[in-house]
Amino acid sequence: MAETARPVRRSRHERTADSRALILNATLDCLLENGYARTTTLIIQARAGISRGRLLHHFPSREQLLVAACQHLATSHLAELETWVARRMDTRGSAEQRLSRCVELLWSTFGQRYFWGSIELWTAARTDARLRETLLPEERRLGAAVRRVVDALFGPGFTGHPRYPLVREMLLSSMRGIAMTYSFDQDRERASDPHLSMWRAVAASLLEQD
Repeated sequence: MAETARPVRRSRHERTADSRALILNATLDCLLENGYARTTTLIIQARAGISRGRLLHHFPSREQLLVAACQHLATSHLAELETWVARRMDTRGSAEQRLSRCVELLWSTFGQRYFWGSIELWTAARTDARLRETLLPEERRLGAAVRRVVDALFGPGFTGHPRYPLVREMLLSSMRGIAMTYSFDQDRERASDPHLSMWRAVAASLLEQD
């Protein structure tokens, strides 16, 4: 007679991690669907299907919870992107072709869920001092991580150029600004955005060998 398999007991750490992830995912869903002002802890609690005590145990304040949700998704996405770049970025072809592909991949990241969650928080932080205080150090930490991934994306063939830091900052700031316009003009096709050709041309010009 075959033995009945015993259920695998998860550690306390695993249960805590699962509970935290459940809360963060529910928070981001609420933030994207309802906006910052209407995303309350009660709505998040109901969406996650957890008790009030468990929610407050992980995140004592609404500001910490909302910031943590966006940072969690962004950090996960950056790690996935870095792995994807390492495995699939095509180093063949001319330098111009590789640069064009890098610009295209970087632009694609500005359509991700974490970006729109961040937009909600950035806008609210202008008039919410508590949120601003919570968000600022996390955004600085994430900004450093973003730049490391962007550097990995472009690779040593471009990052060694003296004007590369200028190109990187130009692309990040410009793409962020253009991406924000999609919040009120959502029917546009991102892959054919006319700014793509401009970014490619400017990057190619600045990264030319002197």
